[in-house]
Amino acid sequence: MTMQFLRRKEAAEYLRKYYGFCTQRSLAKLATVGGGPEYRKIGKRIVVYEPLKLDEWARSRIGKPQQSTSHTGS
Repeated sequence: MTMQFLRRKEAAEYLRKYYGFCTQRSLAKLATVGGGPEYRKIGKRIVVYEPLKLDEWARSRIGKPQQSTSHTGS
């Protein structure tokens, strides 16, 4: 199985296409402060992401289904 890596711009496009959120700038910020998807580096400057890790991260950011704004869950 060949592992595919996405550069930061492509990763942001992937997240927007499939989950409706995230920008290249947000990914850069999260790579600095933490809380973003797992990434790897090629050399010292090129950051790449695995689609599977992007999926895991995006799903972890999405809350449970709700039926009204007054429902806070348990």
